[in-house]
Amino acid sequence: MPTPFKRLLMQELRGQIPEHLLPLLPSGLQVIGHVAILSLRPEVEGYAGLIAEVVLEKFPFIKTVCRKLGPMVGPTKEPQLEVVAGLRDTITIHKEGGCMFKLDVAKLMFAKGNVSERRRMASVVQEGEVVFDMFAGIGYFSIPMAKTGRPSLIYAVDVNPLAIHYLAENIRLNKVRGLVVPVLADCRVVASKLPGFADRVVMGYIPGTAAFLPAALEALRHGGIIHYHDTYHERELWWKPIEVLRAHASRAGLRLARVLYRGVVKSYGPRIYHIVIDALFKPS
Repeated sequence: MPTPFKRLLMQELRGQIPEHLLPLLPSGLQVIGHVAILSLRPEVEGYAGLIAEVVLEKFPFIKTVCRKLGPMVGPTKEPQLEVVAGLRDTITIHKEGGCMFKLDVAKLMFAKGNVSERRRMASVVQEGEVVFDMFAGIGYFSIPMAKTGRPSLIYAVDVNPLAIHYLAENIRLNKVRGLVVPVLADCRVVASKLPGFADRVVMGYIPGTAAFLPAALEALRHGGIIHYHDTYHERELWWKPIEVLRAHASRAGLRLARVLYRGVVKSYGPRIYHIVIDALFKPS
């Protein structure tokens, strides 16, 4: 059954593209601020301009339409996009859950599939805590935590200078100066220089997050909590990530005292899921 968006496109484009291609039109689109992103099948890529013009006409709040060219690339997960219609401006302000996120959609990722997890994280931070956001980006987790919770301080760290630039902008836009400290650095270096400083560590990066667990545990105070994100096959849930956490804790002289929460954030691939575990650690 076609989605309402696909039915709209089929109705508007009937007669303008071959009839047999109508079922191959996209079922939805991602909207970030004033920018819409289309993922198109190869068979209809040649009609990207027509599809984008329908989007602009039917959704007046959208001013720029981009086409996704491929997966995100590099350790900073830079998008591969091209503007196919509307304004050429890909810098936008996206509003979500009472927060504002300014970013350049063509150069920085924004995972809308993580919206529920961002909302949840804003509710779990406790008053007076020091938080270490190891992969802060533009403030996906740090900004909601600072606005909703009452942390003492959030060290928001990222290796991408452009992400830190927009993080500083978002700190200003959301009026959380003094609560969120943007740090341009490798999170592993920060952990080595400030051992045991954090009550709560956010590991919002996938995949391969386990490689950063030694740094997360080094930065953690005794009795602290790590929010561990990673990707696992459905056959590995939940024994495998818990086994990974226990093994790393043991090597750090700690123990996994309790799993406070576990959940699937979103599907990542066929039978592969982006998961999160809130883990409480104590001395062995």
